[in-house]
Amino acid sequence: MARIDLELAHAYKPHPQRDEDYALLPLKMTFNDGGAYALLGPSGCGKTTLLNIVSGLVKPSQGGVKFDGADVTGRTPQQRNIAQVFQFPVIYDTMTVAENLAFPLRNRGVAADKIKQRVGKIAEMLELNGQLNMRSAGLAADAKQKISLGRGLVREDVSAVLFDEPLTVIDPHLKWQLRRKLKQIHQELKLTLIYVTHDQVEALTFAEQVVVMTRGRAVQIGSASALFEKPQHTFVGHFIGSPGMNFLAAQVNASGVSIAGKRVMEANLKLNGDDAITLGVRPEYVTLAAPETFGALPATVTQAQDIGTYWLITAHVGNGDGALIRARLNPEQNIPHVDEVVWLNIVGQHTCFYRNEELIA
Repeated sequence: MARIDLELAHAYKPHPQRDEDYALLPLKMTFNDGGAYALLGPSGCGKTTLLNIVSGLVKPSQGGVKFDGADVTGRTPQQRNIAQVFQFPVIYDTMTVAENLAFPLRNRGVAADKIKQRVGKIAEMLELNGQLNMRSAGLAADAKQKISLGRGLVREDVSAVLFDEPLTVIDPHLKWQLRRKLKQIHQELKLTLIYVTHDQVEALTFAEQVVVMTRGRAVQIGSASALFEKPQHTFVGHFIGSPGMNFLAAQVNASGVSIAGKRVMEANLKLNGDDAITLGVRPEYVTLAAPETFGALPATVTQAQDIGTYWLITAHVGNGDGALIRARLNPEQNIPHVDEVVWLNIVGQHTCFYRNEELIA
């Protein structure tokens, strides 16, 4: 296992001039030895490029990669001692499950008794014990991907294990089990794991630290609670959560903070300046208020959805073309109906403020 330090940028085209020319904008990042990390973001944000740079499949066009302080930028994946699990199963169909799991160890001349012990341990973790002597060709796609996961985890001496959306081919009802298994395996084996996904549930349940990426930038690195409670960038607030954070355009002046002409906050030194900011608040923290409550906004309900454990209310602030705001309400409350005007509390200890998409500290 290794501490991995990145200080780099990457462009697939020569002589990049603009931000749009880069697959990865300049970044500085560290993955600590034995940590569990997720790279989270939409398709095309640069997360797979970053993973392939760590593994050695791609050489960064600027900067470099260090493992435990040693520059490995020019080294191959084999020289870096990396294990990588890809989106689709990479196994040998002619081999049994046990032979597939043992293959990386046999290639490195590990003793037979050690191979048997290690294969048995990984097979037990992935619940493949009963299939060890079966030919891989006859197995379902989810079982084959379990073998791929096992081949990545079977070596004890790797610098890191990298996963590139490994649960894509897994049936939805099995994904939760495998995420739980991977977390358990990390806790037991203490391997450095880096996991690429566009699924926030996968990232937040598996990783200790999540790197949220957009447009080639890593905009925040943090725990699940940090990403939810204090998004450092509006993209994080939008991308994390279901639904994401509400964002409302606000004006700051000497008298305070106003939204759609309604003053919702007193003057605040941290928000100083006659300029526009953005107020962000999670639907979980939007509550019903009495009319004319300071810190609340009047809004017209356009949709009321019964989600089972809560009601999701969507309302328009101001005129019909005003901003949308969503609130998650307890079913035991009096749920407003469509076209009803309600007052919604939006200012409290969980409210965030942004300028130029960045959180105002």
